[in-house]
Amino acid sequence: MREVLQPLAEWWRRGEAVGMATVVATFRSAPRPPGASMLVGADGSAVGSVSGGCVEGAVYDLAQTVVAEGRPRLHRYGVSDDDAFELGLTCGGILDVYVEKVDQETFPELGEVVDDLEHDRPVAVATVVDHPDPDRIGGRMFVRPGADGSVTSTGSLGTPRIDDAVRDDALGLLAAGHSAVLTYGPEGERRGEGMRVFVWGFAPPPRMIVFGAIDFAAAVARMSGFLGYHVTVCDARPVFATATRFPSADEVVVSWPHKYLQAEADAGRLDGRTVLCVLTHDPKFDVPLLEVALTLPEVGYIGAMGSRRTHDDRLARLREAGVDEKALERLASPIGLDLGARTPEETAVSIAAEIIAQRWGGGGERLAALEGRIHHGS
Repeated sequence: MREVLQPLAEWWRRGEAVGMATVVATFRSAPRPPGASMLVGADGSAVGSVSGGCVEGAVYDLAQTVVAEGRPRLHRYGVSDDDAFELGLTCGGILDVYVEKVDQETFPELGEVVDDLEHDRPVAVATVVDHPDPDRIGGRMFVRPGADGSVTSTGSLGTPRIDDAVRDDALGLLAAGHSAVLTYGPEGERRGEGMRVFVWGFAPPPRMIVFGAIDFAAAVARMSGFLGYHVTVCDARPVFATATRFPSADEVVVSWPHKYLQAEADAGRLDGRTVLCVLTHDPKFDVPLLEVALTLPEVGYIGAMGSRRTHDDRLARLREAGVDEKALERLASPIGLDLGARTPEETAVSIAAEIIAQRWGGGGERLAALEGRIHHGS
């Protein structure tokens, strides 16, 4: 929903009805992840995508039908290879798409959700997309964790038992920044089947902290912003760490890197999606910084730039400082994949490629030289 939020909110505020189709589950080589959405407006316009163009025509027609009838539907596309070819889903993947009518009557809470997202407040939107009782389909619940550890929820999916089960699972998805369909028994039984609930996990953007105000950092900041990260550039030298030099960064901080990182960790502003790129390749900066970074279990990726000689010297200094071998295994150094990169921009692509590969389990090889599925985990 996030990528189509602005036009959806505009239609909603004008009191217009919109057909919204959302991928809630994928199987095999599906082209779009759960949470990808497409809108069909009252004027016939379409915004967004659920399959990268494969089944948009069929989904478009279904969305118009759903708006006219007023009842949501869950439809599977690509059940067989013949169906996939007929609809254009030639990748052979399978999509479960939930299509609903969205307006101020069917989704009165949308304005509050939009406000949460615009202010980077985490919120999970849970929707019943499949149930033996058709009247339960479309039920919604909203889960909002507070900064103090409290949790508030509004709305209901049918019974307190269902609400309690989904609330707990939604919090886990929020923490990971994921969206997914969850399966329960009709009354919320965890080991049962019959009810499926799709949870949009709208967490704030993941953080990318780039240490070292150099030309490579500017390129990494641009690339990371494109990938959806909230980018911070940190350097202890005020003459180099300026917003003018790093216009793509969300913030530029003048501070000793290790002190800044420790303060962010103590404040609870790091999580498993946080990426740290150490581009200083200067021992007086990067060794104290990495001593802190490698002790933070919540950080998802730690990479450091430098030549092989710099890498070996860095490891020796870290060992002398007492960093153990298990912690050193977390360090991606030299940073990036072997793309033959030369320029700062090419190096930024190399670094981004390694981060993506680690996140999704890719090996970094050429797809043309591999067999099997393209999308890992699908």
